[in-house]
Amino acid sequence: MLIAGLQKTTLIDYPGKIACVVFLAGCNFRCPWCYSSELVLPLKIAVQPRLSEKDFFDFLRERKGMLEGVVICGGEPTINKELPQFIEKIKKLGYSVKLDTNGSNPQVVKDLTRLSLIDYVAMDIKASQDNPAYKNLMQEGITIENIKESVEFLKNSNLDFEFRTTVVNTIHTKDDFIKIAKWIGGPNIKYYLQNFRAEKTIDPAFEKVGPFKKSFLDEIVKEISPYFKDCQVRS
Repeated sequence: MLIAGLQKTTLIDYPGKIACVVFLAGCNFRCPWCYSSELVLPLKIAVQPRLSEKDFFDFLRERKGMLEGVVICGGEPTINKELPQFIEKIKKLGYSVKLDTNGSNPQVVKDLTRLSLIDYVAMDIKASQDNPAYKNLMQEGITIENIKESVEFLKNSNLDFEFRTTVVNTIHTKDDFIKIAKWIGGPNIKYYLQNFRAEKTIDPAFEKVGPFKKSFLDEIVKEISPYFKDCQVRS
């Protein structure tokens, strides 16, 4: 398991729990606005400082009683074949596990659920299904059908989960979010918008793209909230 970073404490990344965040390197998407290129691009991954599994699990043992959960994110965690074994070790230490995913590997999410290895899932919805940007992000072998399968699985599961979208000027329109709401919405669904931050993006051109005004995001939330149990703008 290639561990490329560790945030030792977070009060916001795992709803309702004091947690840490472990960052796994490698991704099967190439979002040009992504600001974690060191977890995505092979040349940057190669020089990124790494944390050994031993040191990571020593940290978890030391923090027992202080931390409640572990957030596993990337990159895209589900591309790691060793992920189930990695999570099993975390669960044996008594921690709850939240998985952050782009939804490209629905079978992995299903398997982790079946094995009771994950307690919460946050799935990124990159755009509406027919927005050309979505297809352009996916590496070989991934299709929108994979994403749709993950959405449907989560909506019909007993897992605690949320959907979320980073809202990017030049990529998204209000119409995108109306389409997204009709696609993923439901009476028990949580959906959150977070404004894009222009910093060290994979495509440097996006470093010059300003964020939407918060009033625009608030306007979107007001319009699509009827489709969801909870819909908010996150800072």
